[in-house]
Amino acid sequence: MATSTRSGDVLAGRYQLIDLLSESGGGRFWRAHDRILERFVALHVIAQDDARAHELVEAARTSARVLDPRILRVLDAEEEDGRCFVVNEWGTGISLDILVTHDGPLAPRNAAWLVADVADALARAHAAGVTHGRLNPENVLIDRYGSVRIIGMCVDAALHGLSPGDVQGDLEDLGGLLHCALTATWPGPSGSIVPAAPRENDLTLSPRQVVAGVPQPLDTLWRELDQRGAAPRWRRRGGDHPDVSSAAAIAAELVAFVGDPAGMPEQLARAVPPINELRPVWLPALADPLPHDPSRDDIPVVPPAEPEPTPAPTPAPEQAEEPVEDPAEELDDEPPIPLVTELPTEAGLPVFGDDDVTWLRTRSTPPPPPPPFEDLPERPLFAPDPPGGVRRPRLPPVPAEPGAPPPAGFWPWDTDTGPGQPDPADTTETVPGRSWLRLAMAVALAVLLLVAVAVAFNLGRGRTALGGDPDADNTPQETPTGQAAAVIAGVQVDDFDPLGTDGEENPGSLGNLVDGNARTTWRTQTYFDQLGPPPGLKTGVGLILDLGATRTVTSVEVRMVDDGTDPAPNRLALYRVAGTAVPTEAPTGEPVATAAGGGRLTLAGAEPVQARYLVLWWTALPEVAGDFRAEVSEVVVRGE
Repeated sequence: MATSTRSGDVLAGRYQLIDLLSESGGGRFWRAHDRILERFVALHVIAQDDARAHELVEAARTSARVLDPRILRVLDAEEEDGRCFVVNEWGTGISLDILVTHDGPLAPRNAAWLVADVADALARAHAAGVTHGRLNPENVLIDRYGSVRIIGMCVDAALHGLSPGDVQGDLEDLGGLLHCALTATWPGPSGSIVPAAPRENDLTLSPRQVVAGVPQPLDTLWRELDQRGAAPRWRRRGGDHPDVSSAAAIAAELVAFVGDPAGMPEQLARAVPPINELRPVWLPALADPLPHDPSRDDIPVVPPAEPEPTPAPTPAPEQAEEPVEDPAEELDDEPPIPLVTELPTEAGLPVFGDDDVTWLRTRSTPPPPPPPFEDLPERPLFAPDPPGGVRRPRLPPVPAEPGAPPPAGFWPWDTDTGPGQPDPADTTETVPGRSWLRLAMAVALAVLLLVAVAVAFNLGRGRTALGGDPDADNTPQETPTGQAAAVIAGVQVDDFDPLGTDGEENPGSLGNLVDGNARTTWRTQTYFDQLGPPPGLKTGVGLILDLGATRTVTSVEVRMVDDGTDPAPNRLALYRVAGTAVPTEAPTGEPVATAAGGGRLTLAGAEPVQARYLVLWWTALPEVAGDFRAEVSEVVVRGE
């Protein structure tokens, strides 16, 4: 068809198509050669009747208004022969998507410098009234010198059938580039081949939650950019709120984080791996060969046999008087060079000596046969009878005198030596007791080895040497009054969030609180703001403990996962619910007991209480990676 393109075609009489780089949605992206200016260019081609053709040409004209060395320029746009094409400046380097998928996330300073450079270029474009529209990692290029080049200004969005976009969309994409450079994942909103960023509760996790070690200022900056495009979410009280109102403000925040910018382009260039880079191969130098020494040749020189004289031909009568020239007379009187082919051939293997060569020939007479095998002497099946035909009985041991030391050289555990024993040379009888002693020692060593393996296995699982729970040794066995209180069995736990929008607080893992396993936990939802009165999100969240019937409760033990060293510790209160109705409102009034901190928290009032329902109510949550969340492993209710 007339609109088809192939390698070698020439468009507009000057752009020769060379390599087809990609093809999607009816459009093709080529590497072409400008035969007039002798340079490579990037060329997008679509059909002239395509719905995107008009927007593509308008986007090319709009992009031409921006003059910045970091933005690849539009050089030409034309429609001819049923085709619409746009010519862009050709850039070399590696795109951000290939860089992070091949080599992983960038260092924080390199990532901040890269996004700051892109934001500064976008600030100039926004000042000219031009937006990119699709700023994803594929459109950010880093060359070998650490400079940043932006691809597809306005044009890429038009090729994908998108609207020209706005400043807000570019700012959200800047946040996505920062997240991608720090975590090697892409949070959007524009499409990309980079793996999507992880999400939890329909919210994208921040860079600090995805990769450990991300600095807090960069994590806070991304949160502010993420909140611009989503529904307003609660922020941390007293936290810093950087200015993300424009691309220029974002660039200033990132440059302030980088600090001294000296050497940053070179440092970014060193972080780029040599992908698809042609490098010369240097072969090792060879030493010059030594001059030939004929004295070390091992080939024997055999003088040739004397040639037989050849009679001279009889000259013709008319040439008899002319002298015949012999060419051998012109040579010196030197012996002729021996020919190797004149050496005699002999059967066998050559043996080279110091001065001559001998030949290893086959033997003329066969070797003598080996001597015949001699028959082994016969051995009797049973031991011969002793002299006299009577075996000597084993003599009983001579009892030693009380208090006398054993004889020298006597080992008490040896059953076949010592005073009063027969001669050791007499081996006609098996010594009893020795095999049983060795078997007992082998069994004891095997038992010790099994015990050592079992202890090592239990310690490796985090338990005691005997396989018990290490936390069981620290469980208090007495109540504050000094009397032992039994654990109330059959307690049912339910989440309690009367101040929330959905009324739930991670109900899926509530069974971990009463399963007796300290390694399974339940956690509250993650909040961006601390609990408490306004401007806090809400006053508290909690759990409902159902005892099944009205019981006497002396204490409630709550095992927290955090150890209480966080800047914001747990603040927990225990409320008694009057009556037998399930509570639906937030608890009010004075609590039965309160506790703060981390680890094992025990809530016990001055006197035991009678109740069926108890409420554990958190009024403050510990700070975890800039957010707020409580995590509990076990809840134990004691009473009667």
